[in-house]
Amino acid sequence: MMKQALRSTLSGNALIIQGAPLRIFLFLTSILIASVAMATEEPRYVLLEKSEPFELRSYAPRIVAEVKVDGDLDAASKQGFRVIAAYIFGKNQVNEKIAMTAPVGIESGDQSKGAKIAMTAPVMIEGNKSPDKNTNHQWTLSFVMPAEYTLDTLPKPLDSQVKIREVPSEKRAVITFSGFYNENKVQEKTEALRDWMRSKNLKAIGEPQFARYNPPWTLPFMRRNEVMIQVLD
Repeated sequence: MMKQALRSTLSGNALIIQGAPLRIFLFLTSILIASVAMATEEPRYVLLEKSEPFELRSYAPRIVAEVKVDGDLDAASKQGFRVIAAYIFGKNQVNEKIAMTAPVGIESGDQSKGAKIAMTAPVMIEGNKSPDKNTNHQWTLSFVMPAEYTLDTLPKPLDSQVKIREVPSEKRAVITFSGFYNENKVQEKTEALRDWMRSKNLKAIGEPQFARYNPPWTLPFMRRNEVMIQVLD
């Protein structure tokens, strides 16, 4: 009986010891993901007002690559992401050698090769309302290009779906939240942001934008999502 109890105790201790590396691994992975997220370039802005989870920001001019896709939010997000990611990771024309910081990539001007463009955050998703309830929404998914580029120096996309444009300086009201997302949750956060804007007498311009800052493998509690609405300056 005593030997059996001893074996049970040792077995339990072994489980605890074996479980420790897993917890350590998850903890270190979380730190790594957070470090990568913090290292990723984001659009430059000045914080004008903060009342968590709301903020009013003044954004500097920036260049975006965008694509229009149809479907629900999740399907459109995945489809649009693939098209833009292909452009960023080399599906573009290059007329000179380009060196980037993250990821590092130097490619020649040969049109059969492409330059890797540093990943930035967030991924922006904007929905265009359709008057026909039976018609899928059209979404515009966009990536902000690294600040080092101008319209003249940015590699041209090979895919005609990808459009490049410059966004002028603007003010945006923002609500930040974590966890997973779906259309209902985004709509809920959008309404909360509109309520805050009304309390601050801020007038909306254009459609709300949904912003995702993290890769899909990020743990839910470490995800950063935002809904943004441009406001009258």
